[in-house]
Formats: sequence, C-alpha cells, structure tokens
Amino acid sequence: MFTLTRTRLVPNIIPYKSPNLIRKMASQPAAKITSLDHLVLTVSSIPATQKWYEQNLGMKSESFVSAATPSITRHSLLFGQQKINLHQLGKEFEPKAQNVKEGSADLCFLTSDPVSAVRERLIENGVQVVDLGGEKSDDGVVERTGARGKLRSVYCRDLDGNLVECVLFSLPIFML
Repeated sequence: MFTLTRTRLVPNIIPYKSPNLIRKMASQPAAKITSLDHLVLTVSSIPATQKWYEQNLGMKSESFVSAATPSITRHSLLFGQQKINLHQLGKEFEPKAQNVKEGSADLCFLTSDPVSAVRERLIENGVQVVDLGGEKSDDGVVERTGARGKLRSVYCRDLDGNLVECVLFSLPIFML
C-alpha cells in the first residue's frame, strides 16, 4: 500500500534494519522536538578530548555519577545550555548508538566571537583547520546557511578527526 503525500507516493510501512521490525508511518509525530539537551560523542581518550575542547572552544569539563548507575563515572563537556556526554571507545555503556566509532561526528557550534579571530587562535594553538580552497574569503572564513539564517564559519578537526564548525550569525540572532 502507498499513501499519496503532497509531493510523492510513500509506502505505508518503512522497514527498519531488522527485517522482523516493520513500522507504520505515523499520521502525526510522537513528539514535537524543541531543542537539543545533549549529544554523545564516542572518543578515543576522554581526558585528551576534555583538554582539547576546554583549551580550544572554552567548554567546561564535568564528571558525575548517575544514581541509576553508581558504578559508572560519566564525563561531559558543558557549553551554553547544552552538553556533550563523552563515551570512551570500547568502554561505552548502555544505552548507546548502534554503531559507535570515534571521529564520525560533524558538529556545528555557535560562537559570539568573530570567526576570523577564532580561526587565528585555532591555528596558534596548533589545531588542524580545514582548508576549503576557493570557497573561503581572504580571512579563511566561509559563508554558510544555518538553521536560523546566514552565518560565517570556520572548520577544524578535533583529536579524533570529528569535523568541528564554529559559526557566527551574520545578523544578531534576535534579528532573525
């Protein structure tokens, strides 16, 4: 069976990776997502990752124990009103992503600093900045479109090879 949407025919069932699990397309979403609380990053070294994000992106490290799993010390990076929980590769705990791998993330962080200055400081700190060739401006920054409008970006890689984008909106966010 197929359902006619505004632009195309879609099947009424979508097979998941497991052939035994078939889901119907929902007539309405289960939830309306409003924001991101945290994400999990699998890394080759938690201490090295904490140091890199603290020194280069100004994040704050946190270690804590959950009441649900008191035998596990958890680690995270705090910034703004969000956080990144860190899992050590090979020592992840449940629940976790189905296919964990270090260096597979593509992250975009908002900054209030001029992006050209961020780029200069990253280079001074020895961070590998991604060269975008002819796309970049004279100051090494590229123009992009983010979730809330036009922005200026600089790309680099963290210790595991994750792509890290630092962006500043071209217009103040309150004007978007």
